[in-house]
Amino acid sequence: MLRTIGLALLAVSGSIVAAPVALPAVVVTVAGYAAVAGGVLSAVSQITVDTSTSSVQAQEDNLRNKKDEVKPETDVG
Repeated sequence: MLRTIGLALLAVSGSIVAAPVALPAVVVTVAGYAAVAGGVLSAVSQITVDTSTSSVQAQEDNLRNKKDEVKPETDVG
């Protein structure tokens, strides 16, 4: 959620800063600050992702898949 907000801030502020029309200096300055805030918000939300539960889930899935594998018979005759 916060990552999406940060990316939206970056997109909007980038559009304002790169606008081909002349905008007041205050608007461009605020857009620059919004770009920094959006970048920081996106970076912090990426760093603070908890991966411990997903790695446990992946290990459980691997164990389940190994149990479901079909083993060839060694004694055919």
